Amino acid sequence: MAFEATVQVPEGVTVTLNGTRLVVTGPKGTIERDVRFPGISFTIEDGQVTVSTDATRKRVVAMVGTYASHMRNMCKGVTEGFEYRMKVVFSHFPIQLKLQGTTLTIDNFLGEKQSRYARIEEGVTAVVGNDAVTLTGIDKEKVGNSAANIEHATRIRKRDPRVFQDGIYIVERA
Repeated sequence: MAFEATVQVPEGVTVTLNGTRLVVTGPKGTIERDVRFPGISFTIEDGQVTVSTDATRKRVVAMVGTYASHMRNMCKGVTEGFEYRMKVVFSHFPIQLKLQGTTLTIDNFLGEKQSRYARIEEGVTAVVGNDAVTLTGIDKEKVGNSAANIEHATRIRKRDPRVFQDGIYIVERA
């Protein structure tokens, strides 16, 4: 009994398999991913990619669905892209943000003298507004990790989070 999942490749997107590297190219750019997993094979034909396995082990069957989901996200990324909107929330001390290359510097968070830093992943574009941060890119994983880095940098310790709700939070994913 074989398990398989198929992913339709949209118009204008090309998918190639170089050994164990899956390369998806579209109008917005190129994404590469290593798809090495024992017992799983990829077939590319007629505008669709088929991920299949002959194994019946739960872990291997689950990876078929995972790789199919990665494929869908890669196809969406190279055609539409991903955008995360984050809101800067403060009630006690005004938070100041500076973008320096791939680092977002967060100053005056809860009145702290020390700056906090969040790393923006390579390939992700960050735009800092007055009370908002917008992250865009073609790789969903990198955009999500950058947003998580920013949220993590403004985590509150040693104070009641119900009272001190200051921070930078994800409000919309598109």
